Amino acid sequence: MADGFAVIEKLNAENAELKDRVLRTLADVENMRRRSERESQDARIYAVTNFARDILNVADNLARALENLPAEAKAAAEGALKTLIEGVELTSRELHTTLGRHNVKKLEPQGEKFDPNFHQAMFEVPDETLPAGTVTQVMQSGWKIGERVLRPALVGVSKGGPKAPPKVEKAE
Repeated sequence: MADGFAVIEKLNAENAELKDRVLRTLADVENMRRRSERESQDARIYAVTNFARDILNVADNLARALENLPAEAKAAAEGALKTLIEGVELTSRELHTTLGRHNVKKLEPQGEKFDPNFHQAMFEVPDETLPAGTVTQVMQSGWKIGERVLRPALVGVSKGGPKAPPKVEKAE
């Protein structure tokens, strides 16, 4: 009879060990599935990174072309010149829309607090009216893809003003 209890105890221990192995294996499989899903999602989001970085030069050139057109010349444009201007504007808007569909967003830091993760300071501007560390001028727009910086914004930052109040996050 003692042998019977020993066999039962041995089987119970083996059963517990096998259950533990199965649970660990299931956890490993679930972790692998989550990691694979996350990597697949990242691949979808960031697959166009190099292409998007290259196409930003096209967006910049279109923006420069439109910015350097005097308002008077634009207002007075007629015929083929007016059509050309409208075509460049339309192309620029379509390019921004297409980039947005692929999760590529333009950074608009004017007036924001300087963030070295998204901005590159090119110079400081003495301005007592703004809190120190405020972006006062954008030399070149920045871009991000998903939550990653594709190209930091090149900015001028205020100095000498009052310190910016710390950002207080509201409790939910």
